[in-house]
Amino acid sequence: MNSSIPSSSPGSPTAAAPVVKLEKLTRSFEQGGVRIDVLRGVDLDIAPGEIVALLGPSGSGKSTMLQAVGLLEGGFGGRISIAGTDATDLSSDARTELRRDALGFVYQFHHLLPDFNAEENVVIAQMVAGKSRADAEPRAEELLTALGLGHRLEHRPSQLSGGEQQRVAVARALANRPMLVLADEPTGNLDEATADKVFDEFVGLVRGEGSAALVATHNERLAARMDRVVRLHDGVLG
Repeated sequence: MNSSIPSSSPGSPTAAAPVVKLEKLTRSFEQGGVRIDVLRGVDLDIAPGEIVALLGPSGSGKSTMLQAVGLLEGGFGGRISIAGTDATDLSSDARTELRRDALGFVYQFHHLLPDFNAEENVVIAQMVAGKSRADAEPRAEELLTALGLGHRLEHRPSQLSGGEQQRVAVARALANRPMLVLADEPTGNLDEATADKVFDEFVGLVRGEGSAALVATHNERLAARMDRVVRLHDGVLG
């Protein structure tokens, strides 16, 4: 658990409290004068340490739902609670702080900083959260070594394979010990064999760190390896 969110403080999660609680979450867009309801009342609880697969076809709203949970975008109706805090009406600064302290992100494309090596990409994520470089480097080396990249710490993204780049992205997401990792098609840009290996390492590391995860995917085979599967269809979970 992130030390900046004490378990004993008011509003913080207990052992039984969900890390994420969505209540009647809605999101609509206007396109060509037509209202499109992407999310139409989503309810979801994710328990501490639980890894949940979010299944649905392309365009079903999986990424929109992750943006809501990740506090990355406004315009949502309903309520969103993260780590015991009702985030629905938080200020922008408070949302940023909660996102920094409680959440980690892995995307289909790694979005690594190209001018920094693998270790530095993981170190920077910790320095943004307030750690010194001296404190951040051992954590970065620990995570990258656990992902089989102990010999690639000083390589820049352009010198790494696609699978290696995504492993660095996984290490970066877990660097600050988030309560929840949000992953949007985290292996969708990899070939099947590499995707299987990276996904297994991702799940193993998330479990080892004690984080929960919500993983958007269209891959039924990968979804079956998680603790629970929820399906987004016509804007609601089934």
